[in-house]
Amino acid sequence: MPIIQSVDRALQILDLFNEYETELKITDISERMMLHKSTVHSLLKTLQKHRYIEQNEENGKYRLGLKLFERGSFVINSIDIREVAKPYLHDLSEKTNQTIHLVILDGREGVYIDKVEGGDSYVVYSRIGRRIPIHCSGVGKALVAFKSEEELDKLLDGYEFIRRTENTITNKKDFLKELEEIRRKGYAIDNQENEPGIRCVALPVRDHTGEVVAAISISSPVMRVNDEKLNEYVELLKKETEALSVKLGYGYQMS
Repeated sequence: MPIIQSVDRALQILDLFNEYETELKITDISERMMLHKSTVHSLLKTLQKHRYIEQNEENGKYRLGLKLFERGSFVINSIDIREVAKPYLHDLSEKTNQTIHLVILDGREGVYIDKVEGGDSYVVYSRIGRRIPIHCSGVGKALVAFKSEEELDKLLDGYEFIRRTENTITNKKDFLKELEEIRRKGYAIDNQENEPGIRCVALPVRDHTGEVVAAISISSPVMRVNDEKLNEYVELLKKETEALSVKLGYGYQMS
């Protein structure tokens, strides 16, 4: 399939911006794209015309435009599961006073599509739209644990097990062993594997076809939640994810 170079370059420019670098000079963009400034300028002006890029009049730097937020909102709003899941997320947050996340799988990463802050929690790494690795997060593990062996082989081919903390799983063999344990227990744990001091428990959500379409997690500070409390969270999460799955058409036998 042929690639249209100008479109490819424009999309690469958009990808240069992130939460740490919200504004960039044209020289920065030119250097990173390895393109002449005149070429970059033309691309930026085209993106600016369609409001995907804005220019800060005070310093001349470029930043992402509100058109991206508008389009992103369309995508989020089109994901029915977000609206259907909302009362379940709030119910869990009220019962636990912890932060609740709703995450879907996109490629080899999880993406936060909703979040309800808990009064007792201080989880700082998450925000709606942010991506999270599958190997060091409870939601990531829950999203992929029930895939077939063939699907897992394809998913993990060339996957980088980047270490986030001293507890992070850093190889395929240990990760597959972890997924086997998740299938046995029915839930996933992130034991300070993504962020020090934070432990998460997560369960999958299934649709009418039986496929895992999302995962919900309860994230809590290790110092405030002991094993007994964590087990309580597992039971609460199990009831809520089963109820949500039923709402999406999955045939759970509710007790």
